Amino acid sequence: MKTPTPPISSIMIVGSGVMGRAIAQVFAAAGLDTVIYRHTPKEGLVLPEGVKLTTELPARAPDLIIESVYEILDLKVEVLRNMEDAYGGDAILASNTSGLPLADMAAALDRPERFLGMHYFMPAEVSPLVEVVRVAETADEVVEQVVAVLERCHRQALEVSQPIVGYLWNRLQHAILHEAYYLIETGIVKAEDVDRVAKQLLGPRFCVTGLIESKDIGGLGTHVLAQHAIVPHLYAGRTPSTILDRKVERGEMGIGTGVGFYDWQGRDAEAVSAAARDKLTRLNVFLEEQKNAGGNDLSPGPSVASNCLKPGKETS
Repeated sequence: MKTPTPPISSIMIVGSGVMGRAIAQVFAAAGLDTVIYRHTPKEGLVLPEGVKLTTELPARAPDLIIESVYEILDLKVEVLRNMEDAYGGDAILASNTSGLPLADMAAALDRPERFLGMHYFMPAEVSPLVEVVRVAETADEVVEQVVAVLERCHRQALEVSQPIVGYLWNRLQHAILHEAYYLIETGIVKAEDVDRVAKQLLGPRFCVTGLIESKDIGGLGTHVLAQHAIVPHLYAGRTPSTILDRKVERGEMGIGTGVGFYDWQGRDAEAVSAAARDKLTRLNVFLEEQKNAGGNDLSPGPSVASNCLKPGKETS
């Protein structure tokens, strides 16, 4: 009989930025022992309720350590190595990177089987999903423990079986953005047009039936014809649009500088962000209520995509 894996009950976040504090907030809200570690004290740092701050590594290994430092590979590797040197294999190590190679981080560790990616989405205190990404060496029980603690925090694990660059969310997001920036740069549409389609068409539809499920409902016969007609004409450039580079070079960094794709002058950046978080929270609550209500459940049965590789196999 398989020995049950012990539950994760203590968490340390390395990094006290916006994302690090938001991740800590999620664990603390679930009643877990949560601490943020940073090398030096910081004046005026506001901590979420139930979260402690330390500038010294705890004597006892936390069950889970998540690094959430700057997106610099060498820095992340240094943090992970330091944590492994301090605690050996007693702690599960995780990186919150959104795009740096997890395989390179794992290669620098002595115990890569105790390592995986945990990618939170902004704002982490609101988003219900967390990408849990394996490297080749990640042990099954490590994944099981992480998935279990996320469930305790009322978060759903989105398991990614290989450490592909961008994981799932960012690959989908940047595929759409790549096409959108091309259409904006060439003058075919405006940024406002892209956002209207995202807010009024893509967003509502995907909230209800997702991306793939909606095609099942609409019919794959029609969809395959559209794929063959449209995909050959999509922008397939392998380098990012220069429209972003030019904006950054001009200092047009978005709401923080007063201008990006839109004119934000005179707007309170924190108020805008807070309003967006509030809307996301209310939307997630509504969607969860609709899912739990049942009755008009649109959810399909299990995915049968794997059967596409097995000609002649019927599904019930």
